[in-house]
Amino acid sequence: MQLEIKEKNKLTPELYTFIILIYTYIGVYFTLFLSERPMKICGIEIKGSEALIAVAELNGDEISHVKLETKRVALQDDEDANHIRSFSALINGLVRDNGIHSIAIKKRNKKGEFAGGPVTFKIEGIIQLTSNCSVKLISPPTISATNKSHGFAIPDSLNKYQHEAFLTACTMIVKFAK
Repeated sequence: MQLEIKEKNKLTPELYTFIILIYTYIGVYFTLFLSERPMKICGIEIKGSEALIAVAELNGDEISHVKLETKRVALQDDEDANHIRSFSALINGLVRDNGIHSIAIKKRNKKGEFAGGPVTFKIEGIIQLTSNCSVKLISPPTISATNKSHGFAIPDSLNKYQHEAFLTACTMIVKFAK
């Protein structure tokens, strides 16, 4: 019996998505389980044209807030390539300079009353292209359920607008590290 292969070495969109998914999970696994230094996760909530940022760190079993000077990064003009490059450079610099292992982005709805705007999805795409860092999207129900079951304490050092970003980072730590 002989199988005839019509299109050899064709990469379908499904196969490409699967490969990216496996690559992401392998990267997260190595980052979370094989790293000797404390794990830092950058939680991001995207609102309007801003990425609201909070970093959580796992030391042993303790999750703590890492204070950073940068609390939000804004995309000034989403139609100007220089502004987009600048935004990308700021995110890459934040990751590099602070030793961040992974980024967790709070997902937004694509449809319906509470759907995210087009600029928010552009910001998400720019962040997903961050070098040397895995990026994961986490749904609001997952964040709420994880917070309910673990009862994350919101540190006083956080501004109110950073709370969701911090809970997103904590959810990523709990879902992948414990």
